[in-house]
Amino acid sequence: QVQLVESGGGLVQAGGSLRLSCAASGRSFSRYAMAWFRQAPGKEREFVAAISWTGGGTYYADSVKGRFTISRDNAKNTVYLQMNSLKPEDTAVYYCASGSRYGSGRSREPHEYDYWGQGTQVTVSS
Repeated sequence: QVQLVESGGGLVQAGGSLRLSCAASGRSFSRYAMAWFRQAPGKEREFVAAISWTGGGTYYADSVKGRFTISRDNAKNTVYLQMNSLKPEDTAVYYCASGSRYGSGRSREPHEYDYWGQGTQVTVSS
């Protein structure tokens, strides 16, 4: 049974920072690409960032490039999303997802990821 558990969300003022964590269990975490998506009320789930199974490849949505950083610690079975210079438009529920085995991290569509966490709320006030 694969389980992904996100944490680290909360309320922050514009310009502030948060670090999200996603703890994985139930599969060989280090062999799978991982990603973060987000979904705001009334909007579709959108790609935020992804990382290859080795951690050597990282990919970002244009809207977060230069502000967010995805990383992974395979020894801890955890993927992180460091979010800096947060904006009100970053407000959403953030989900981590597990992708393909030995994946490059280039996948940006939700259907390309087969396991999802329950999500963590991030609210950025203006």
